[in-house]
Amino acid sequence: MTLDAITEQFKTLASKAPSIGKTLKFAFDEGTVFVDLSGDTPNISNEDKDADCTIITSVETLMKLRSGDLNPMMAVMSGKVKIKGDMGVAMKLQSLFS
Repeated sequence: MTLDAITEQFKTLASKAPSIGKTLKFAFDEGTVFVDLSGDTPNISNEDKDADCTIITSVETLMKLRSGDLNPMMAVMSGKVKIKGDMGVAMKLQSLFS
């Protein structure tokens, strides 16, 4: 899956997500996806800006997490996913994007 395809999927999912007053960045080898849920309307871009929470992983790991083939806690514990910043934002991810 390409970074553009992931960005488009995030735009679709974020359109249904409530404002939480926070920003989130997914950092992949291919680039970043910045998710701004701080305003009335979600804003998704490929800008590499500072975020309240940054999730560092691979596209492959993200796909496994989304398909349910990989447990999020195991992904963090095994180092396949690294979280920097506000852990509370990361904890809300599943409910935001489901």
